[in-house]
Amino acid sequence: MRRLFLALPFALLPLAVAHAHEDHDHDHDHAHGSLAAHEHGAARLNVVLDGKALELELQSPAMNLVGFEHEASSDADKAKVATVRAQLEKPRALFTLAKAADCSESAQELESPLFGDNPAAQEADKHDHSEIHAHYKFDCAKPEQLTGLDLSPLFKAFPATQKIQLQLIGPNGQQGVEATAANASIPF
Repeated sequence: MRRLFLALPFALLPLAVAHAHEDHDHDHDHAHGSLAAHEHGAARLNVVLDGKALELELQSPAMNLVGFEHEASSDADKAKVATVRAQLEKPRALFTLAKAADCSESAQELESPLFGDNPAAQEADKHDHSEIHAHYKFDCAKPEQLTGLDLSPLFKAFPATQKIQLQLIGPNGQQGVEATAANASIPF
């Protein structure tokens, strides 16, 4: 499952570099790389449609999703983390896929030091910025019906996310685009 994503950044690197050069005058943050490791307000989404398998991998600073990056110690912080985790556990509510494609979720993996699942990662991230990673796999009976991906629900659920650097590999090749709440529908 993860092997597919290991090659993705390398396959799309030329697109990311070209995109950064095109937008250099528009947004000076691109001078440091549009795929920076940690930028508040920005997230990354890798999407691969390979045959009937659709994989989505979301990486975001915790600040965008829960509103903080420190270890949740207060009851309010713990409740916020639990709420966000519950939202992430329902990818169909965050990513709109064509119903005609008949996609069903077949795998899900959520990781963050804030979730407390991995004490070693939690200890290692104490002094770093916290990230949240969500990886989903869908099996689609009619993948040819997947004409696009609508990220509007994701932007509505997490309004601190201002832009998503999307890298997509699908039947029409590969593309790298920046999605925003105003431009949240991405064609395959």
